[in-house]
Amino acid sequence: TSTRATSTRATSTRATSTRATSTSTSSTISASNGGLVATDSLARVARKLRAPKRSAKARADDAATSLERVARALRTPRRTAKERADDVYVVEREPFDLHVPARPVNIELVGGRAHYDRVIAAVMNAHTSVWIATANVKGMMIEGAARPGRSRTNAPYVSVVSRLDELAARGVELRLLHAELPSGPFRDELVAHPRLANGALALARCPRVHMKAVIVDGALLYLGSANWTGAGLGAKGSGKRNFELGVITDDAQMLDQVQALFERIWTGAECARCKLRELCPGPLDEGTVVVPAMKRKRSRRLARSTKEA
Repeated sequence: TSTRATSTRATSTRATSTRATSTSTSSTISASNGGLVATDSLARVARKLRAPKRSAKARADDAATSLERVARALRTPRRTAKERADDVYVVEREPFDLHVPARPVNIELVGGRAHYDRVIAAVMNAHTSVWIATANVKGMMIEGAARPGRSRTNAPYVSVVSRLDELAARGVELRLLHAELPSGPFRDELVAHPRLANGALALARCPRVHMKAVIVDGALLYLGSANWTGAGLGAKGSGKRNFELGVITDDAQMLDQVQALFERIWTGAECARCKLRELCPGPLDEGTVVVPAMKRKRSRRLARSTKEA
């Protein structure tokens, strides 16, 4: 009995100790929370004191604005979820947003130097027309026309512009559709070839043009990555050319489709719907833009000698 009593007293002591600890912890937490609440209340009061007091008129204006918004919302007819979804996903289709189903087509794959051997060679042998679409236009040196008794490999290199002038002299129609201004050397060459500068080489500029295409006599089509530059069309040495790829085909359907798209840009048929018209240097629906030729710069030595004379 004595043992049980002792155990009971020990248990009672532990319970009393636990209650005391719990009471102490609760008091600490309550005090802490009270401090936080008091701090938060003081912060709110400080914010209110710092905020400028708004006049009755300002509060009335706010209420009137809120009422006006509510009235507009009530007057506006509710739109269905489908109508709201249509607003988000509607995409205006353009003629260039095309997809042609797969079908067998004969093509040649060209890369690097093969651009020079196939594309430039085809252009130089044109009989009726050459249409070129490119983002960039630069002067480049290519092999001149072979003379009697001299092989092509021994022919001197000349500017591509002079070879285009030879085509113009034979009555070949020349069109060049580009995005950026031609390089200075290219424009200098135009000055040296009045026939081209006076319109035999028709130039039209559209900043949105990024396609690269060459159409020869309406019978051969090149589509690829190469711009009308020496590095793009393989007219530079090994190790200096761009890494370019493209395809060549004589497929009549592809020729018709690409020529039709080229013509739409050339004639300005895309200008009316263009969202970048205000940034365009000269909308094509106002007439084909011919890039002015750049006057050839005199060398400093020539200028000095002229001044001394």
